[in-house]
Amino acid sequence: MNFHFQQAIRAVILFAFSAMIFNLHQTGEITKLINPKYENLSKTVAILFFILFVVQLTRIFSFSTKDHHHCHHTGHHCCHHDHGNSPFNTKKLFSYLILIIPLATGFFIPAKTLDASIAEKKGGMMILSKQTQAAETEDFTEAAIPNQSAGDNLYGDHAPDPNLMEERQEIPEEEYDHLKKELSQKQTIHMTNHIYTIYYDDINSNASKYKGKKIQLTGFVLKEKGFKQNQLVLSRFLITHCIADASIIGFLSELPEAQNIDEDTWIEATGTIDISTYNGEQLPIIKIADWKKIEEPKKPYIYPIDIRVGL
Repeated sequence: MNFHFQQAIRAVILFAFSAMIFNLHQTGEITKLINPKYENLSKTVAILFFILFVVQLTRIFSFSTKDHHHCHHTGHHCCHHDHGNSPFNTKKLFSYLILIIPLATGFFIPAKTLDASIAEKKGGMMILSKQTQAAETEDFTEAAIPNQSAGDNLYGDHAPDPNLMEERQEIPEEEYDHLKKELSQKQTIHMTNHIYTIYYDDINSNASKYKGKKIQLTGFVLKEKGFKQNQLVLSRFLITHCIADASIIGFLSELPEAQNIDEDTWIEATGTIDISTYNGEQLPIIKIADWKKIEEPKKPYIYPIDIRVGL
């Protein structure tokens, strides 16, 4: 019976990938890496890795007593078949290193939440200004909302329960239109995680419609050069697929104590929506009236909601 060392290493790597993904799910750290709608897909990948590991176990030992070594004497050509015992070379070592590095980081380095330093590298306020411009050029007209009187409710007496919506990744188009219509009627806007992107887009595209309304939101503090002493951004990261495509969203805000609040501090704030100008662009600004420091939320990221059109 022959023991094939390299085949054993491959089996260990396959098992390690499966265990790492399952561990990320077990600890909840997976939500710091991918959009929750892909959780089932990542679990499927972990199961596939485990199946491949089981298959690989059959290749670690062989019961052949003869080496598979065949030479074509006439052509002086010799064939060497690699059954997992050939010596390591630079190419193989590099291949294994590529696989081992993500495993080592996955097991020994805890997932870190994206912070202000990453936001600054991605563009910070420049990105937020462009988002406002883009939102204003989109067709956010009332024509997209069914013709109803101000008191009508798309769901009659059965409006969506926000508590039941919190974990959903997809909503019908009618429900999306209802949420936007409901937003315009609110006197105090609560920016919960689930509806954050829906409200954020509409406030940016129709800032004048929301001027003077109260707003309650949470975020981490981002500051940039050129800010006034009373200015900061209440920021969040939007994750479409995974942290590789993370983008910064948030609102420029003003409060007297801004200079005493460190970057990356999470705060919960209540204020009033106003309109201001930054680098020549008009954008919504929050005049904060009340705030408090909070711990970083268990789910610090915002995820977009898919709109299901039709049946």
